[in-house]
Amino acid sequence: MSRADRGRNALVDLPTDLDAGFAGGEPGRTGQEAGLAARAAAPQAPAPQATGRPDADAWGTDPYANALRNGHGPLFLRRTDGWLLPLDVERWCAGADAADLSALRRCEGPVLDVGCGPGRLVAALAARGHRALGIDVSEAAVARTVRLGGYALRRSVFDQLPGEGRWGTVLLADGNIGIGGDPDRLLRRTAELLAPGGLLVAETVPHDLDERVRVRLDDGRAQDGSAADGLFPWARLGSSALLGYARPHGLRSDGQWEADGRAFVALRRSRTVRNAHQSADSRNSAAVVSSQFPRNTSGDSPLAGS
Repeated sequence: MSRADRGRNALVDLPTDLDAGFAGGEPGRTGQEAGLAARAAAPQAPAPQATGRPDADAWGTDPYANALRNGHGPLFLRRTDGWLLPLDVERWCAGADAADLSALRRCEGPVLDVGCGPGRLVAALAARGHRALGIDVSEAAVARTVRLGGYALRRSVFDQLPGEGRWGTVLLADGNIGIGGDPDRLLRRTAELLAPGGLLVAETVPHDLDERVRVRLDDGRAQDGSAADGLFPWARLGSSALLGYARPHGLRSDGQWEADGRAFVALRRSRTVRNAHQSADSRNSAAVVSSQFPRNTSGDSPLAGS
């Protein structure tokens, strides 16, 4: 069987429960082949609707893709009043640092990295022996994650996802608690994705804040078109605000810490919460998800950088 045939079969033969859209390394596959497989298999994110999709494909626009290709900024979130929030592209495109590892050490079971970006956390989790899947609406982010030897889907957190209700850990790092600009909705969705007793590890801002804004990606160059072009909703939360939004969704604090000036919160999903689509044996589901992951064997793929 040719290498290409093995690659196609690896995608087709995955359990339908975990979605045939997974892509990643297998013995003998090069990083280029894995990247091509990811682009071929990853569902295309639908165009934003007039009503405003929570994370409308703004993260897939050119400034972000260009920054990932270059491995550096400048890249900002620009509010409508002109205020700029610098985005740490260089850190995202480097290996997992000490602050990242302080969060990854807490991960349990199979891990879903929401808004995985260029994949440094997915790669680091794989290196630590975790089954990990990244999701991102940016094609460039998914392709780069796969080139590192990780698994990734081009998917919004609000889309249908593999293993719903059975993930051991969900990650919301690098400010991704802001996705959709509606923390209540995002945390409700996160609770649906977690197994009973599962863990959410979220990064917050290191001060008291609860902010909802509309922003656009800005690379510092002159902008053409309407002032409303490219705007999408975003949120920034401190730890206290996050805990307040989390409680109604059965998510309780399981620890707070700071590392290298970054703030994190771990939240434990109640073991008694049930979603309508979950089966009665969901308490054993984390092991089921882990056993159904394809084995990432592309050990010669670089793991530093994302």
